[in-house]
Amino acid sequence: MGASTLHISIALMFSFLAMLHLPLQADAATRHYEFNITMQNVTRLCHTRSIVTVNGKFPGPRVVAREGDRLLINVTNLVPNNITIHWHGIRQLRSGWADGPTYITQCPIRTGQSYVYNFTVIGQRGTLWWHAHVSWLRSTLYGPIIILPKKNVPYPFPNPYKQVPIIFGEWFITDTEAIISQALQTGGGPNVSDAYTINGLPGPLYNCSAKDIFKLKTTNLLLQTKPTAPAAAFLMTARPYVTGAGTFDNSTVAGILEYESTPSTKNLPLHKPTLPPLNDTAFATNFTNRLRSLATPQFPAKVPRSVDRRFLFTVGLGTKPCDRNATCQGPNGTKFAASVSNISFVQPTTALLQAHFTGRSGGVYAADFPYNPLRWFNYTGKPPNNTMVGSGTKLMVLPFNTSVEVVMQDTSILGAESHPLHLHGYNFFVVGQGFGNYTPLTTLNGLIWSTRSSGTVPVSVPPGGWVAIRFLADNPGVWFMHCHLEVHTSWGLKMAWLVLDGKLPNQKLLPPPSDLPKC
Repeated sequence: MGASTLHISIALMFSFLAMLHLPLQADAATRHYEFNITMQNVTRLCHTRSIVTVNGKFPGPRVVAREGDRLLINVTNLVPNNITIHWHGIRQLRSGWADGPTYITQCPIRTGQSYVYNFTVIGQRGTLWWHAHVSWLRSTLYGPIIILPKKNVPYPFPNPYKQVPIIFGEWFITDTEAIISQALQTGGGPNVSDAYTINGLPGPLYNCSAKDIFKLKTTNLLLQTKPTAPAAAFLMTARPYVTGAGTFDNSTVAGILEYESTPSTKNLPLHKPTLPPLNDTAFATNFTNRLRSLATPQFPAKVPRSVDRRFLFTVGLGTKPCDRNATCQGPNGTKFAASVSNISFVQPTTALLQAHFTGRSGGVYAADFPYNPLRWFNYTGKPPNNTMVGSGTKLMVLPFNTSVEVVMQDTSILGAESHPLHLHGYNFFVVGQGFGNYTPLTTLNGLIWSTRSSGTVPVSVPPGGWVAIRFLADNPGVWFMHCHLEVHTSWGLKMAWLVLDGKLPNQKLLPPPSDLPKC
């Protein structure tokens, strides 16, 4: 169920430290980009379909800047679909109007309209990504964001000869909008993808894909290449980590790593790596446990040491009633649903940030998201008989500068599984993780064992377990938090935080731009 769609392009999509040496003007502080949203015919696996793209490119163009630069990205919608763009991992300090999730921070850009995303990159460097944040259009509408260090500031690793962004994605032969529309109507799980991709290419392990291979030459993915070319080429492979019980795309994407001095790979042996099993939770846990913050004087990990507000949220699947006079394909004739603290999020028709800023929140949202589950049960044991979830558009309200601790607990309702959760607007710190039920007596780690940006890597709630994060609510606005398995988001596993203005001028949300799309 949870692993049925968009694992790579949504849950696991990332780039490898791709700060390219591009010809940027040293004195430039503002960078302009034109994003024209157009349809483009693309052929993969011997099937051609028309997909939504930026400037006709798939994947889309790179956005390149230096830390401290201002970006003005004019997005013009020339397709029938509504469009928004999210700059994934960019901490939109007081500029929530540019964050992008549909009906959270903005209404969509409609056909024939334009909107300029206006934001400044503050205190961030490295490789992130941008993607559509409306329905399932992000399956084709995405590309890298490359943030170079400030001039004369070195990389936190040896200066590379060259770096190349590598983006994992997912390919569907049929239209993803039709797939999710049908799934939401029938209440069942959506059709799975037909292939995974590296930089838009499925690789040689799929039928009718021998020519659609991404090849990487002379590379240094923080590993040292050999001084002389070996008499071999090397497959780069990837496939999803899956914990749910439903169907999923269990295929493997591949690219080729070859040395530039090698004249041809046709007659060379091709070495293939050994991947862990698809459901190897121990491997996944050990890998994520090795992630650490730099935590240096230059790049400090400013973890809140004291906490003002503590929350316990449950996350997982459930069901909701079938529509009247309809037949549904979910468990026992119901519809699949997903929720945070048993509240399946209902998408509003007015943007939450707009409703808050104008003081017209009545009928748009309620500011009463629960601090703790309303009903306790053995979250990771035998599931309750009643699997129905509630629904609503509820926000958690925080005063400015509140230090927050959130424990997110997986539930075994319809099966325990991992949930990669993404918090917009903040850098958060993982301060504890475990399996089983979290209790107030659980001791969080004394040392901060992992630091993850709000956008570079979503925090993963372990299957049948919990994770605890901390952040300082010092960025006013409305900030989305949701599962990055796209089907779970569509089923309602999402919520939003409302962080109020502070007292000082630099602690207040900036006013909306004049071209903000109207609802």
